[in-house]
Amino acid sequence: MKCVSKLVLVLGFLSSTVVFGQAASEKLKTEQSRLEKKINNTKSLLDKSKKNTETSLNELRLIDNQIKFREELVNNFDNQVRGAEMKVIEKGSEIKNLQEKLARLKEQYKALLIYAYKHRNKFGRLMFIFASNSYNEAIKRGNYLERVADIQQKQFLIIRQHQGLIKKEISSIEQEKQYKMQILVEKKKEKEAIEKDKQKQEKVYKKFKQEESKLLTQLREDEKKKEVLKQKINSAIQKEIAAAEAKRVKDEAAAKKKANASTTTSGSGTKPAGGTTTTPTTEKKEVAFTETKETTALSKSFEGNKGKLPWPVDKGSITEGFGKNPHPTLDNVFTNNNGIDISAPKNAQVRAVFEGEVTSVLNIPGAGKVVIIKHGNYRTVYSNLQDTYVKAGTKVTTKQSIGSLLVKDGSSTSVAHFEIHQVVGTAVQCLNPSLWVTH
Repeated sequence: MKCVSKLVLVLGFLSSTVVFGQAASEKLKTEQSRLEKKINNTKSLLDKSKKNTETSLNELRLIDNQIKFREELVNNFDNQVRGAEMKVIEKGSEIKNLQEKLARLKEQYKALLIYAYKHRNKFGRLMFIFASNSYNEAIKRGNYLERVADIQQKQFLIIRQHQGLIKKEISSIEQEKQYKMQILVEKKKEKEAIEKDKQKQEKVYKKFKQEESKLLTQLREDEKKKEVLKQKINSAIQKEIAAAEAKRVKDEAAAKKKANASTTTSGSGTKPAGGTTTTPTTEKKEVAFTETKETTALSKSFEGNKGKLPWPVDKGSITEGFGKNPHPTLDNVFTNNNGIDISAPKNAQVRAVFEGEVTSVLNIPGAGKVVIIKHGNYRTVYSNLQDTYVKAGTKVTTKQSIGSLLVKDGSSTSVAHFEIHQVVGTAVQCLNPSLWVTH
């Protein structure tokens, strides 16, 4: 019976170890799949860029992304190889323990067989029982013989189970070894691809280093366009807030007037002494965004999807992140970004990342058309659009197409500029979209 209990413990330990190992392995494989998808996206965009004779800074950023993703994939392969090696070591130790237990079980089974052989005839069993001094003792001896036969059978089954476990673990080790070899081959391929990307990166980098004055001029123009875009977006949001507040005040005044009219009775009104009327003084109040029950619910729903929102384009690669970004070629030169820039295929469709209402559709020189969507006290902003399919007041759903990306002359890719803003009182705060969309 002790052997049976030990077997249960061994099986429990092995199963928990296997489950934990499988979870870690599956996590690495999921990460591998995610990185391979990113690499395929950037590769597709770079392949399209090859058709364009003029190399752009955007292409250099795509190459940087490709190298970064490949290096992350190589690290992922390293972790998977280490995991496979650890599994081989663990399973080797498990096999050794199982073989030792199997040897002990066989010795015990051997002793049981010898005992069974000595008491192999029915007469011997009966004599053992009839030699009892009392009826109760005879019953106990009969039960004892039945237990011995039962233990013998269970011992045989335990040995078979151990043999099956050993065979399974040996097969698993072979699979892990083959998987490790496959991963090492993939790792070698990725390292070769990284070297090719770095050579291409260096070539493009040298080209742009020779055009620093031209790049600085272009950078200053881009920063001016960004500032204009920022002011236009802020102005549109403030205008929308002011319009909403004016409507609220008007509705409140109308409701108050109606209430006063209903409570006034004939003859109840009096004039102040001297026949003069008093006019209440009004203070200039700063317009602030006031949430209703509907906007509060939508805000909470939007917040609840932080980190799970879909991308504003179906496929792409982030080529400029939120906040301060180093220039890809100019030393000690940085750009500021109120959102993120996503390189996407030419004429890619732009989609709403969450349900809401379009509050503004703007046309800004240098930034194409801009769509602002309200989600409670949050706003998502989609810039660099060529065509728009919505207008102010349009209700949109998650992933609904709202326009297509602007394409510059001769370019084979487009860039989507995406921002998220939060309105709190009179303040409008820019948020990092990378923390809100899925990766």
